Amino acid sequence: MSPLRLRVDPPSEPLHVVLVEPEIPQNTGSIARMTAATSARLHLVGRLGFRIDEKAVRRAGVDYWHLVDLQQHVDLPHLAHALPPERWLLFSATASRSYLDAPYLPGSVLVFGKESVGLPPELLARYPEQVYGIPTSGAVRSLNLSNAVGIVLFEALRSTGALASPRLAP
Repeated sequence: MSPLRLRVDPPSEPLHVVLVEPEIPQNTGSIARMTAATSARLHLVGRLGFRIDEKAVRRAGVDYWHLVDLQQHVDLPHLAHALPPERWLLFSATASRSYLDAPYLPGSVLVFGKESVGLPPELLARYPEQVYGIPTSGAVRSLNLSNAVGIVLFEALRSTGALASPRLAP
C-alpha cells in the first residue's frame, strides 16, 4: 500500500515559471520537478547552458521530465507574444519590493533570470512596477535560482488559494 501524501487539486489556471537563459542544468532540473509537482508550466527562454534532449535528461537522472509542461521560446519577444507582459512578475536580487507584495493571480507569469547575472537590466527598466525580490538578512549576494523559484512559486500558489483544502491521498 502506498503511503498517503498531502495533495491539492491542480489550479484552474496554472502559473507560468519562466527561466531566461538558465545556465545550470541541476537548477533547471529541480525547477522542472517543482513545476511538475505544482501543475505549473515551465518556459525556457533563449539559449540554454545545457541540453534538454531525452538522452541528456536521462543521463542526469531526471526521471520525471515527461511530467513537465514545458515550452521553449527563442527570445523574450517570442515569450511576450505567448504570454503578455502585463501578466509578468519579474524577480531580481536588485528589486526594491518584496515578493510578498507581488499581485499574484491565477495564470501569473513568474520570470527569473540566469544564475550568473539575473534578468537583463533593460527588461527590469522596461517594467519597473513589476519587479520584486526576496529579502535576505545575510551577506550573500543572492539566493540559488532553484530556491528562489521555490519560494516565489509556493507563495504565488498560497496567495491565489491553490493550496487551500489539502487532503491526504496516495
